[in-house]
Amino acid sequence: MSTWAWIGILAGGCIVSALLAALWVLKRNREKVAYMMDALEDGETNFRFRDNSAMNRELNRIRKIVERQSANNEEISWSKLFRVITHEMMNTVTPIAALSDALAKDDTLDTKAGLETISSSSKELIRFVESYRTFTKATPTVCKTLMVSELLDRVVRLNEIKVVDCNAVITYQVNPPDLMLYADESQLMQVFNNLVKNALEANASEIKLMAELDNEDRTVIQVRNNGKPVPLRQQEEIFVPFYSTKPNGNGIGLSLSRRIMQRHNGSLLLRQSDRHQTVFALVFP
Repeated sequence: MSTWAWIGILAGGCIVSALLAALWVLKRNREKVAYMMDALEDGETNFRFRDNSAMNRELNRIRKIVERQSANNEEISWSKLFRVITHEMMNTVTPIAALSDALAKDDTLDTKAGLETISSSSKELIRFVESYRTFTKATPTVCKTLMVSELLDRVVRLNEIKVVDCNAVITYQVNPPDLMLYADESQLMQVFNNLVKNALEANASEIKLMAELDNEDRTVIQVRNNGKPVPLRQQEEIFVPFYSTKPNGNGIGLSLSRRIMQRHNGSLLLRQSDRHQTVFALVFP
């Protein structure tokens, strides 16, 4: 065999070895990315790759960015929550304290009327505390396989009377018809009932429940209504616990609904709210 033949064989062997090494590195990198994505989806950021390659350093950089963003979002959420709680507590406690001092110092004031006011304010404070207890109480999630069409049919039937009383209509559509979910039915009913109630309070005359698979094969159920839209300045606040735009609202409906969806590893989003329609989307993994 000639020298050039041996050189050709060696060169071919080197090329094959390089290709195999590149494929192995590519496979390892895909596994790392998949591991990182699974961890981030589960809310875990306490992993770290060894800084022995450019790929690992970039993945660690992405992890740090996500971790920092998550911390910032959590801080913002807690800040909003404390602001709302402080506002609610001060609005209730301040009049009680002021009226109590006035009754103690001035004998000419109507004691009965003052005590009635204090009683009423105290009941409001108790109502707020009960709302907080409801929101923070962890209810076990018991999942089972559900036909989405049967679930939405139940939502329609349970809300039909109050929908008719409000001169509105409610309908549902599922595509494909055999679409299924693995979820806690009673908890999802809470979410749907709250969204329907909010739509009726916004003077909606038409409510549509639409279920389908998105381009990532996730089940998405949209709750659409043609009622009064959520003001733009309030759209970032409506999921904050105890934040309410209603005079007698407790502000836990949407925040509790989002929490239920998070227990299902899903999300509740406000996708649109304008003069045409308001669309809330329940996204399941």
